[in-house]
Amino acid sequence: MMPQQKDIDLPLLKALVCLGGEAPARDVYKAVEKFFPQLTDADKSEPLQSGGTRWTNRIQWVRQALVDRGELTSAGRGIWAITERGKDRLERESARAVSPNLVAPTESSLSIEPTSPNGAATAAFPLNLEELAEDYAAAFERKVLQELVDREPSDFEAFAAKLLAAYGFQNLTVINRHTARDGGIDGNGELKVGLVKMRAAFQCKRWQGAVGRPEIDKFRGAIQGQFEHGYFFTTSTFSRDARMASIKDGAVPVFLFDGHEIVQIMIDKGLGIGHRPIEIYEDRIDSLFEKD
Repeated sequence: MMPQQKDIDLPLLKALVCLGGEAPARDVYKAVEKFFPQLTDADKSEPLQSGGTRWTNRIQWVRQALVDRGELTSAGRGIWAITERGKDRLERESARAVSPNLVAPTESSLSIEPTSPNGAATAAFPLNLEELAEDYAAAFERKVLQELVDREPSDFEAFAAKLLAAYGFQNLTVINRHTARDGGIDGNGELKVGLVKMRAAFQCKRWQGAVGRPEIDKFRGAIQGQFEHGYFFTTSTFSRDARMASIKDGAVPVFLFDGHEIVQIMIDKGLGIGHRPIEIYEDRIDSLFEKD
């Protein structure tokens, strides 16, 4: 997962100390990466439409915040440098980490506020709409799934039918799962795959924790010999064993959709979710100085 700005500022200061106090930006990027071993090559190379990568763009946002706080400065064209104020902050943070009960925040350390060029106080980090959008999308997904979990069983069954119709099911039949001894089948219908229509059964579960392999095996046993495909939807997640057991040689395939994928279907199909466009400005200043 891509680190957020608040998680990058101290590693950025530490990276510059490791580099001797100042270094070209390209060297700083590589040094900061070492503090985040969870970063994948895909994370580090994810492009932005405006050019550059999302990872370096995020470091640039943090660098600007630290410049505003007086903890970083420019030591020449393309050279980033840590200031005495930045070094002092690292020393305080290190002291707290070693002796958290002995080192209390001083009035001066609490009063450090980022300032704008005209001296006015500003936010700790510049507004980054990209990061805000990520946080909002994750929070929105949790909210949607919680609303589904909170619904009455009959409401969830009606939602399941609408979800499957939006996904492409035809001639849909929903079984009353409170009374039917269906072996895990909540309904069935036809799904067009290429030029043919195939019989498919589905199960929709509101679940606490990860759905395990036993549930998948039980569902497959109930549909074997009657349907060509199985579809299992859950508002939670699937265990690794469940994922591995979904496709087996010689057995009916069972396609799995977790809570995240359910919300994505709802977004893509406009099922209970709308959206409004927001205009975002992108910095393309570098393109003005590219050599032809």
